Amino acid sequence: MTNNKIDRINKEIAKTREKITEYQNKLKGLEAQKTEAENLEIVQLVRAMRLTPQELNAMLSGGGIPGMTAAPAEENEQEENADEE
Repeated sequence: MTNNKIDRINKEIAKTREKITEYQNKLKGLEAQKTEAENLEIVQLVRAMRLTPQELNAMLSGGGIPGMTAAPAEENEQEENADEE
């Protein structure tokens, strides 16, 4: 009787390990799909901006978008403070 119980538990353990492996593989696949979707979204956003490679490089280097001026920091801080109140 005890051996049957142990055998049943061992089978359940094996089944659970198989499910864990299955879910880990599913998780890896979903994470890869998410990364691919994020990359596609980034590419679409960059293409929509219609920047030259030099302009894109300048923007990514922290230079901002050529031809556009950044909003003054003071206004942004005031808006944030107003939202908090």
